[in-house]
Amino acid sequence: MAKYLLFDTETTGIDENDRIIQIGGMIVHGKDEIEVYDELCSTDVPIKLEAMEIHNITPDIIANQPSYEALQFAQKLLEYNSPDNYLIAHNIGFDLKMIEKEGFENQYTLIDTLRCAKHLLTQPYHRLQYLRYALKLYEIEGSEADKLNITIKAHDAIGDVLVMKLLLSILVKHTQEKFPTMNPMKQLALLTKTPVLLKTFKFGKYKEREIAEIIKADKGYITWMKNNMDLDEDMVYTLEYYLKG
Repeated sequence: MAKYLLFDTETTGIDENDRIIQIGGMIVHGKDEIEVYDELCSTDVPIKLEAMEIHNITPDIIANQPSYEALQFAQKLLEYNSPDNYLIAHNIGFDLKMIEKEGFENQYTLIDTLRCAKHLLTQPYHRLQYLRYALKLYEIEGSEADKLNITIKAHDAIGDVLVMKLLLSILVKHTQEKFPTMNPMKQLALLTKTPVLLKTFKFGKYKEREIAEIIKADKGYITWMKNNMDLDEDMVYTLEYYLKG
């Protein structure tokens, strides 16, 4: 039977040299069999102030913690590392890159709840905390946290994993409705590998404007944007799509 590993990391920052300082994870063996992990780890990389501002993890908190490879969840990641099992995160590219810095080589089937949400949900934004409120997940997370013995804290790895678990249930339901003949988890894995054609800009001087409209009005800027800005895969795919006409 497939294992489903949901995880989230908190880090020293978002630059190339930054490392994990907290990992939250759930391993779903079955509906009523879930392992929960909430672990801190030490690193020689200083925690950036901007990172502390978000997750409130300071150097003294991790000073006497074990290294990443000693974490129980890190060992479980290795134990279940197989295409038959699923590794799940919100914006999985970031978290996967962080564990790869620790020597992890992925064999899991991946599910990115961020990209799947873009495919399946109509909300204008798909950030995890935005969806927490937009989908009213906060109304049910308390009872779920009590059941799993989790303490909910803002911008905490295991707290985000809890929200992700609730979001995943909604994504599965939408997948079953939209693709009734498909195994929902396999379909979510397929959606994870499928770029999203975006409709509007979510940032910049054309925020909230239709991308198709701006391509016609200011193609030069869009070309510059594609060639010079650090854009995610979905935005690159979208701009290339419209620029090709």
